[in-house]
Amino acid sequence: MAAPKAATREPGADETHAQAQLSPASKPVETEEAIPGPAGERIWLTSRRKVRILDQSMLISTSLDITERKQIESELERRAYFDDLTGLPNRILMQEYVENILARKHNDDRIALAFIDLDNFKHINDYYSHASGDALLVKVARRIAGRIRESDMLARMSGDEFVLLLNPVESEDQLRIVIDDLISELTKPFYIEGFEILTSASIGVSVHPEHGRSYEALRRNADTAMYEVKREAKGGVAFCSDKTARAITHRMEAEQRLRVAIRDHKLCCAFQPKLDIHTQAITGFETLVRWRDSDGILQVPGSFIGLATELGLIDQITHFVLAQASEALDQLDDAFGAGGSISINVAAKQANDVKFMRSLVESLAVTGRAQRFMLELTEDAFVAKKQFQLQVLPMLREIGTRVSIDDFGTGYSSLSALADITADEIKIDRSFVTSIHKRPRSQSVLKAIESLGHALGMTIVAEGVETFEEVAYLQTATRIRYAQGYYFSKPFFLEDMSRRTRTEFNGRLIQTLRELPEQRMLGSSRIAPRQRRSY
Repeated sequence: MAAPKAATREPGADETHAQAQLSPASKPVETEEAIPGPAGERIWLTSRRKVRILDQSMLISTSLDITERKQIESELERRAYFDDLTGLPNRILMQEYVENILARKHNDDRIALAFIDLDNFKHINDYYSHASGDALLVKVARRIAGRIRESDMLARMSGDEFVLLLNPVESEDQLRIVIDDLISELTKPFYIEGFEILTSASIGVSVHPEHGRSYEALRRNADTAMYEVKREAKGGVAFCSDKTARAITHRMEAEQRLRVAIRDHKLCCAFQPKLDIHTQAITGFETLVRWRDSDGILQVPGSFIGLATELGLIDQITHFVLAQASEALDQLDDAFGAGGSISINVAAKQANDVKFMRSLVESLAVTGRAQRFMLELTEDAFVAKKQFQLQVLPMLREIGTRVSIDDFGTGYSSLSALADITADEIKIDRSFVTSIHKRPRSQSVLKAIESLGHALGMTIVAEGVETFEEVAYLQTATRIRYAQGYYFSKPFFLEDMSRRTRTEFNGRLIQTLRELPEQRMLGSSRIAPRQRRSY
């Protein structure tokens, strides 16, 4: 960087007066300016000027060459706001630009965001090379940029994703013409390194103000519309609808409520008995997580477990359920007798996550009662990948925790797959148990599962039992001894234990089971089926 240069000269009367006005009490004034260099380059100077009044007015000026600093600032700004590969604005600049536009717009002004995602871009990288993939992104950027107006803006979000601002939108018909033109342009061949590469793009579009009044709402809605195209038929376009926008808003609200519920410990656990339908003995309990929402309404797992899995919150929930089940063991033993198992559900994705399962095994071991626990997993946890069988199952065997196949018959539904699965228990899905006395084909399937399960040394449990007829069929026409369902007991909370003692529960259960031999005629009018419940 060049050394500072000082220069002194006598200003004219007008200049002295002006400087005195700009810098009273001789306060220095700093300015930056660009001047042409010897070779035509641009040189930046910062100047510090001060008026000194003695017997005459003097202007003192000091200039410093800041060209290098300006170049560094310019490069940092470019990296902060522009994409290195394509030279396009990045997501940060796009967001700031759109927000500035929206801040100045009236409600009737319309703009649109188009979220553009190349189809099967990973395959292009894998087949041709990453260098060819980069070259394709550059050509795509240039092709789109060549079809838009000066008032529009194209930005690269990340990877093979671009977002296009269309400003203004004059009409829906004009917007569709522009988007259809882009779809057509992107299906034309790209010539890269001697290859003719064919691709397509899926585009989702949202419009202000119909689909959002902020950049984030417009981006989110356009992104969701784009994924609708991906799910149905790649290479097309989807415009965000009011229904889609409402669904997105509802989902975002649900996400936030669920995160808050986990943070504030709004989840709780209910327990449902499994029992021997011949001896009336309770053999264990399944732990079922519930979410008590802000309105005090209990939400069952089907309404939030899928969302929790998508958000990466399911591991926290599973550890919470384990902790609650462990704390409940003593109370359950006091009320219903010691020795029964207690089951917790583990998602297939978790079961094949060795790191998570190792942490769960450690937590089970810490309880000191690992032998009392049973993990309930669906079929795909065993069959889809081999990590569970090869790496996780040995850890569970070492601490004595047992394994149950939950909802059997709804996953791979393969008896040959069952022969390859190492488990202690099979829970036959309620779809096979429902109205079993009237469904000969289901009876045949049930007997096949029963026979193979017994041959492999697995306990068979019929779940979702809800009517007298179903219990009677299981007791009289099968060798299945164990059942679970609303007919015997709905899931209950520990705080209800004072109203549900072991004597009261077993008394009702024994009376129910004793009635079965007397009601062999399943069509008898004396039988009053109970109302079917949802789990």
